Amino acid sequence: MSVLTVDVGTTMIKSVVFDDRGREIAVSRLATEVLRPHPGRAEQDMDAVWNAVVCTVRNALSELAGRPGPADPVWLVSFTAQGDGAWLVDERGRPTGPAILWSDGRAGDLVGQWQRDGVLETAFRRNGSLTCAGMPNAIFAWLARHDPDRLARSHASLTAAGWLFLRLTGVTAVDESDASAPFLDHATGAYDPYLIDLFGLTAYERLLPRVLGEHERIAEMTSEAAGQLGLPAGLPVVMAPYDIAATARGVGVVNPGQACSILGTTLCTEIVRTTVDTTGEPSGITIAYRGRERVLRAFPTLNGAEVLGWAARTLHLSGPPELSRLAFESEPGANGLMFLPYLSPAGERAPFLDGHARGGFWGLSLEHTRADLARAVFDGLSLVLRDSLTASRTHVTELRLCGGGANSDAWCALIADATGVPTARSGDTELGAKGAFLTGLVLSGAESSMHSAATTYVRMRSSWEPDPERTARYAELYEDFLHWRDLAREAGWRPGAGRRRVPEVPGRPPAPPHPIPAPPGHPDRGAPHRV
Repeated sequence: MSVLTVDVGTTMIKSVVFDDRGREIAVSRLATEVLRPHPGRAEQDMDAVWNAVVCTVRNALSELAGRPGPADPVWLVSFTAQGDGAWLVDERGRPTGPAILWSDGRAGDLVGQWQRDGVLETAFRRNGSLTCAGMPNAIFAWLARHDPDRLARSHASLTAAGWLFLRLTGVTAVDESDASAPFLDHATGAYDPYLIDLFGLTAYERLLPRVLGEHERIAEMTSEAAGQLGLPAGLPVVMAPYDIAATARGVGVVNPGQACSILGTTLCTEIVRTTVDTTGEPSGITIAYRGRERVLRAFPTLNGAEVLGWAARTLHLSGPPELSRLAFESEPGANGLMFLPYLSPAGERAPFLDGHARGGFWGLSLEHTRADLARAVFDGLSLVLRDSLTASRTHVTELRLCGGGANSDAWCALIADATGVPTARSGDTELGAKGAFLTGLVLSGAESSMHSAATTYVRMRSSWEPDPERTARYAELYEDFLHWRDLAREAGWRPGAGRRRVPEVPGRPPAPPHPIPAPPGHPDRGAPHRV
C-alpha cells in the first residue's frame, strides 16, 4: 500500500508517492509562478496552485501505475505547504483575489513602525515569534488601510495548506503550526485575544479560521476532489505541519535537543524544545510542533543559497559547486577576510530583524585571492548558522542538514567545525514530503508516535564530527563576526546611511500610530484601531 504526499512550495509543487518502507517510488514536479504586480509584492493565483497540485498528483499516479509488478493502491494522502501569507476566501470558499505570500513586503513600513513602537517585542515576549511583513497581521493591517473592500468580501484567511485542505476535504481550518505566528497562545492552542488587540486587528478576528489540534487534522476526501485527482472518494487526508516544520520531521528532528538546518534559499535553522522561550533578543519564530509537548524554534533567514549564486557569478564561476571547490583551497578564516552575508534587498529577519542590513567584506587587501573570497562567503554563511543556534538558547546535540547546499561534503564538514555540533545528512531527497508521510502515518494510527515513525523510516547517509582545533578557531571568528556586524549596524550598514538618518529631537514625542479603519458595518466603524 502507498502513501501519496504533496508539497506545495512557493516556486515548485511536488507530489511524491512512498511505499510501505518509506521509499520514494514516484515523483512529479511542476514549477509555479510568483506574481509581482508591483515592487515588493509577491502573490500567487490560488486556482493555478490547485491546478498544479492536480497535475502533479495525476502524473505521480500515472508513474506509479506504470511500475512493474502488481498495482500498489494509495490508501492515504498527506500534504505540507509554504507557510504564512494570507490566502483569502469568501463564504463559498472561492478566492477573493490572489494569495499574498510569506515573501510579500508591502507591509514593511507598518512592521517597521511596530518595531519602533515596541509592539513587535511585546508580541515576542508573549508567544516567542517576531512578526515580519509576510505574516497575516501585517497583511491585514496593510489591506485595512489600502484595500478594505478585499477584507470586507473575505470570509476566512487561510494559508497554502488551509487552501489545499479546503479543496481536498471541504474543511475550512488551519493547523497549529501555521497558526503559531503571530497569534497563537502556545499554552492553549487557541488564538490569543491580547495579541489580536495588540496589533489593532480585533475587527478582523472573524477572518481567522478554526485551529485544528494535533489529532484533528484528518478528514475524508470529497467526491469532487477525488474526481479531479483520479483517486477514490473518502480517502483519509492529513494536513501536516507547514513546510519548514514538515522538513524537520522528514529529516528525523523530533526530540528535544535535535536541530536541522535547511541549506536552501533560506538558511532555516530549527531546534526542538519542550517550552516556549521568550527571553533574549526578539528573533525568529516559535512553531507548535506536537500539541503542548513540543515547539520548534525556527530562524528562517532572508539570505542563503542566493548569496552563493551571487558569489559564483561575481567570481565568474559556473555555480555554487565550483564556488565550493574554489573556497576550500583557502584555509579557515580566509586569511583574515571576514564576510557579512546580508545581501538581500529586504535586509535580514533571523536571528535578528533589520530591514536595512547589508553585507560586505572586511579586511580585504591585495594579498587576498579568489579562493579567499569564496572561503569567506562559506565561512560567513556558516557563522550565521552558529548565530541561529546561539539565539535559540538551547543545548543542541546534533545538527541535521538538508537542502541543496547539503550536497557539498566540504560545507557539511565546515558547518560542524563552525558550530561545534556534529552534523549529518539525510539519505532522502524530498524531505518536506517525507515529513508529511511520517505525519500521515502517525495521525492515521499506522505509527504510534513521531519518534517511532522517524526511527523506522528516516535514513541518514553521512555524518561529520567537529575538529577541536578548527572549532576553537571558528569560536574566535564568531566573536570577530559579531564585532564587525555591530560596527556595520552602528554605521547604518552602508555608506552615507549615517548622514541620511534623521536626528532625534530631545523632548519630541514619538509620532502617533496610524489608525486602521474598522470594516463597513462594524460597531467600531469611525473609531480608529491601533497599529
